[in-house]
Amino acid sequence: MLNIQEYVRPQSLEEAYELIQNRKNIIIGGMLWLKMQNRTVEKAIDLCDLHLDTIEETDDSFSIGAMVTLRQLETHSGLNAYTHDAIKHSVEHIIGVQFRNCATVGGSLFGRYGFSDVLSMFMGLDAYVELFNGGMVPIREFAWMRPSLDILVRVIVKKTPLKVSYKSQRNTSTDFPVLTCCASYMHDTYSVVIGGRPLKAIAYEKKMELNDASIEEFINEVLEEIKLGTNNLGSADYRKKLVKVLMKRSLKELEAQ
Repeated sequence: MLNIQEYVRPQSLEEAYELIQNRKNIIIGGMLWLKMQNRTVEKAIDLCDLHLDTIEETDDSFSIGAMVTLRQLETHSGLNAYTHDAIKHSVEHIIGVQFRNCATVGGSLFGRYGFSDVLSMFMGLDAYVELFNGGMVPIREFAWMRPSLDILVRVIVKKTPLKVSYKSQRNTSTDFPVLTCCASYMHDTYSVVIGGRPLKAIAYEKKMELNDASIEEFINEVLEEIKLGTNNLGSADYRKKLVKVLMKRSLKELEAQ
C-alpha cells in the first residue's frame, strides 16, 4: 500500500528540485506504477502546474514536456509524420487508452526501465533530455547514467533527416514487451536499439549499404555482443531468435521509406 503523507504542487522547477533533494519525497508523474508500491512517501510532488504537458513543434525540433502523456505522443500528427508512425507504434500496445491518458513521458523515461517502449523509441531518434540540474544530455547517454536527484523537464527531438521503424513482440497485445527493436537511419548510419532484453535498451550502429547480406552481417554482429536474459516473459534463447526477426523486419522496412 502506498502511504502519502503530504501532496505538494510546486509553482516552479526550482521549488520542485529543492523538494526532491529529500529522498523520502518523490515526483509522482502519472502515478501508475507508483501506486502499486508498498512504501511511505513524505511528500508526493505533482508537476501539473508547471506547464510541462505540451508538445511544441518548430522548424527544426519537437519539445516534449515531461508531463505529456503517452496518448498525446500516440496522436500527435507532427511526431507521427516525422517518425513514419513509429511513435504511434511504440506506445499503442501499452496497456490501454485509459492508461496512456495518464502515463507520462517523464515517468516512462526517468526510471530507464528495461521494459520501456518509450525509452527504446527515443533512443532511435536524435533526441536529448533536458535535466533541471544536469542540462541537455543525449538520450543514449542518459539511458546509462546512474540515478540522481534531478528532474527531467522535457525531451528535445531534433528534426534530423530520418528513416525509422519500431517493432515489438508481446505474448499478448497489451503485455510488457518480450523484446523491442527500433531501427533508424541518420547521418549515413544505420542503428538498432534493442530493449526488453529484459535489461535496459542498448544501441548498435553500423555504416553500410542496406541489402540482405549487410542486414544478416549486422544481425550476427549484434548477436555476438548483446546480453540477453530470461524472465517470466521469455527465455534468453527465445529473445535471441526475436533479435534476428525484429532486426530484419525493421531494417527491411526502412527500404520502403
